[in-house]
Amino acid sequence: MADKRDYYEVLGVSRSASDDEIKKAYRQLAKKYHPDANPGDKTAEAKFKEASEAYAVLSDADKRRQYDQFGHSAFDGGAGGAGGFDFNSMDMGDIFGDIFGDLFGGGRTRRTSNGPMKGPNVRTGVRITFQEAVTGVDKELELNLKEECNTCHGTGAKPGTSTETCKKCGGKGQVVYTQQSLFGMVRNVQTCPDCNGTGKVIKDKCPDCYGSGYVSRRKKIQVSIPAGIDNGQSIRIREKGEPGTNGGERGDLLVEVTVSRHPIFQRQDYDIYSTAPISFVQAALGGDVRISTVDGDVLYTVKPGTQTDTKVRLKGKGVPTLRNKQVRGDHYVTLVVQVPTKLTNEQKDALEKFDIAMKKGDTDSPEPEKEKEKSKKKFWK
Repeated sequence: MADKRDYYEVLGVSRSASDDEIKKAYRQLAKKYHPDANPGDKTAEAKFKEASEAYAVLSDADKRRQYDQFGHSAFDGGAGGAGGFDFNSMDMGDIFGDIFGDLFGGGRTRRTSNGPMKGPNVRTGVRITFQEAVTGVDKELELNLKEECNTCHGTGAKPGTSTETCKKCGGKGQVVYTQQSLFGMVRNVQTCPDCNGTGKVIKDKCPDCYGSGYVSRRKKIQVSIPAGIDNGQSIRIREKGEPGTNGGERGDLLVEVTVSRHPIFQRQDYDIYSTAPISFVQAALGGDVRISTVDGDVLYTVKPGTQTDTKVRLKGKGVPTLRNKQVRGDHYVTLVVQVPTKLTNEQKDALEKFDIAMKKGDTDSPEPEKEKEKSKKKFWK
């Protein structure tokens, strides 16, 4: 065993690496050196086998403990190790299903049992208004859900008959497939295809549910949507999904929320953004302006000489947080000075007089024309 590299060195991790770090390191090496990605490359094949052997040991808590204590000799019968560890004969089913199935698109092969299993989740959606997302709302959904068949009471068998033990798996609910791999024989334990893991088969099926034990019924579900929920987020309702198998609990109902756009308000995290028009007179002289918020209109006092695109902050007028609806974001308002598009003659005269007064204020000289004449005379001299 002296010619073997240290397993931690092979994977490129420290001896204190976590299980996740070991798995991540192996995934990277397996993807890089897998024979399917390097056809005919003997060096890559050797590195792949070396990494796989290291992972097979370090991913198993008991084998890792032995290796940390005795090194490679833990598996060759020396130095007090457990000995007798045959890499070619070990069960690699979990490793292939967990690692290679994800990397190369294959099916995920895992050990299964015929014990109780939770049912699949059901997904649906609901649309709410912007205001409802801020305040929260209760909605009633109608959807088809599987319920226990009243005729067979969930057995799937015709009344007066019973289920039989599955002949393919002998009632175990599992079948074992053995195949040759790079490392020798690999055993994959899978759910029995004939009984779907129940260990039982139905000879005479129920005429109402066709052997499934369940029928689809239209159900009304109450959904409480919390204040502060954002577009695309989902609400989980426990045990409102598909029925479980072998006595397992029902799956969950996942309701994805779609929030409609608001004509005025825009949301970013828990803050709200909008614009508010103000007149030229309000901008110049200052005063109270009415601003729309999700809580209704509020009065805000603008300062004299306020310029267009001035931003103001309304503290605590944003969206409530999901964890605590008493804690809210802020509302940021951009003030936009509006220019009138239609004016009466009287209004035009008033603005012209105002313009003359402003120009006079800008050229604050008692006799501007006389000053110009003096400048001309000095120049021509």
